Amino acid sequence: MLIRRENLGDVEAVRGVVAAAFAPHQEARHPGRPQVPPVEVVLLDELRTDPGWLPELSLVAPAPDGGIAGHVLCTRAHVGTVPVVGLGPLSVHPAHQRRGVGSALVHAALGAAEALGEPLVGLLGDPAYYRRFGFEPASAHGVAAPDPSWGEFFQVRVFGRSAPRGPFAYAEPFSRVDGG
Repeated sequence: MLIRRENLGDVEAVRGVVAAAFAPHQEARHPGRPQVPPVEVVLLDELRTDPGWLPELSLVAPAPDGGIAGHVLCTRAHVGTVPVVGLGPLSVHPAHQRRGVGSALVHAALGAAEALGEPLVGLLGDPAYYRRFGFEPASAHGVAAPDPSWGEFFQVRVFGRSAPRGPFAYAEPFSRVDGG
């Protein structure tokens, strides 16, 4: 499966993929309010204008029909004062789910982050899914989640022998955009 960097012509298609991928979650958060865009779309829009935006780590999986099947974004984060990467959101259009698109995007993002010399990638997600990519509980590496209640769902993938230790901080829009 071909994974490539997002380009300017992909912006609206990526927004559509993110909206479709997170629509079921949005309905659960805001029953009967389909006009409210998923918080992940708002987050994506805010991240695009933030200094933490890393265009080389905004990746898409093209669909066979010429559209976009999936998207993953990594932005600048920090562990203490050490620059690291935060992964997310990861979005796969419902028509392309369960076909390896998400896995291919995560593998590509991790490969690119490692090639760029990043020390680690952090994320909030399902341990059962992300374990296959080498993610482990952040606390096992001395990395504190932005919210202690995230527990085992906050994970890191470390490149090299050791990770920086301390509190993890995502790019600023993550603290502004409300997921509730």
